[in-house]
Amino acid sequence: MNLEKIPQENEELVRKFGAGAMSKLKDKPDFYTFNKGIIYSHRDFDKFFSALKKGEKCAILSGFNASGTIHLGHKPLFDTNLFFQKKYNLPVFIPISDDESYVTGKVKDQEQALSNSIKLAKELIAYGFNPHKTFFIIDQIYTNIYNLAIKLSRKVNYSEIKATYGYKPEENIGLHFYPAVQSAHILFPQVEHGIKNVLVPIGPDEDAHIRISRDIAERFNLQKPAILHARFFPGLDGEKMSKSRNNAIFLSDDEKTIRKKVSSAFSGGADTAEEHRKKGGNPDADVSIFYLTNLFLDEEKSEKIVKQYREGKLLSREVKKMLADKIVDFVKDFQARLKKVSQEDLDKTILRNKI
Repeated sequence: MNLEKIPQENEELVRKFGAGAMSKLKDKPDFYTFNKGIIYSHRDFDKFFSALKKGEKCAILSGFNASGTIHLGHKPLFDTNLFFQKKYNLPVFIPISDDESYVTGKVKDQEQALSNSIKLAKELIAYGFNPHKTFFIIDQIYTNIYNLAIKLSRKVNYSEIKATYGYKPEENIGLHFYPAVQSAHILFPQVEHGIKNVLVPIGPDEDAHIRISRDIAERFNLQKPAILHARFFPGLDGEKMSKSRNNAIFLSDDEKTIRKKVSSAFSGGADTAEEHRKKGGNPDADVSIFYLTNLFLDEEKSEKIVKQYREGKLLSREVKKMLADKIVDFVKDFQARLKKVSQEDLDKTILRNKI
């Protein structure tokens, strides 16, 4: 296993689908997700960043699924969104797709989708998003979003949806219509607030969906939203993160659970401590080192740990303890902030229909 080969999806976006490699941009933000190559590829980010530095109106839009739970793999995108909000005082629009979760059957009913959405909004405020500059679009509450979706639906046809999503005629119509709703979310800051420069940070698997929104924008003479593609983060076992594999660390986990999960993380160490000290380990295959160097340590400390591990001066159990300590501190801090989020903070962030 070589964790450095993870960005295969991103490379395919660059090679086959016309995305730009971030490594070729000379002008990038000085932030760890850009410096470490976690933000791997883009569409029109150079145009967005130029507009941002000129002082033009800009916004971030970053969605979340109402059936999901916040885990450590979300940290790079959340941190990137927060970077732009804090450094440039940007508004951040966060659609929480309660309707998509329902029509796809990811939740049992609309009530659960709504409850999950409100819970996630509270958690995202606790994560650090400014309640004065953050706006949650929960479609059961902000039903006006469907007016925009209806308007946009005139410019997208079934063939496009079928080619992108693979939906079949016998599947429920909500699935076929949802791309119009998603496009309404993405174009909302521009249509409703006049913010032409919108950046949408996503995982590489979501690019095809956002391309539909870019195509629709062009058909309505709107500016195409810019896109950032983050690298996928592996689960603790080195495979793709999933609830079924229980290979992710959630921000709701307690300390005991976190330490147990980290202790089972895939290791690049030798079979025994003695052998490891003699021959050294393989940091390129070690999940704990991947997490430490990408999420928690600066370049100098990262290089030192990788070198010591490769030389056998640092054991796998020592690396795992370092990672567990970092995660426990991070999660405890988040959980403490979550308890302090007020109903007033929550109310001011959730968009509601205007009379």
